[in-house]
Amino acid sequence: MISVSRINGEPFFINPDVIEILEETPDTVITMASGRKVVVSESAATIRRKIIFIKRQYGRYGPPINHSK
Repeated sequence: MISVSRINGEPFFINPDVIEILEETPDTVITMASGRKVVVSESAATIRRKIIFIKRQYGRYGPPINHSK
């Protein structure tokens, strides 16, 4: 699960495995596999980074990044 915020600042978690489309129009709109659309305050690039980070944590996109160097 990744943390995102609605336009009004209310945080919530979303399952990145059910994201079908991520677009900026200019607000960032997440379309779920179910067809439900959610407008969030984060940019598409930020959400993409969060998805890559969480999937790396579980070994699904290669090894985790070592940020301590």
